[in-house]
Amino acid sequence: MVMNMTDLKEYMEEAIMKPLDHKNLDLDVPYFADIVSTTENVAVYIWENLQKFLPMGVLYKVKVYETDNNVVVYKGE
Repeated sequence: MVMNMTDLKEYMEEAIMKPLDHKNLDLDVPYFADIVSTTENVAVYIWENLQKFLPMGVLYKVKVYETDNNVVVYKGE
């Protein structure tokens, strides 16, 4: 086991759901005040926020599905 799933769920709640869920990204999330809220930039935001909670080297990639045909994968590059 890489990490406790209960801990991961809590980290995801803090890093992703609380700041982004049911929000107008451009108006309600300070990160997007000067950055266009594209799916690519949302993936970077999630990576940066989630990385703060996880041990170094645990986060491998963030995958964001905008539609069935539009998916962004970010690996911290």
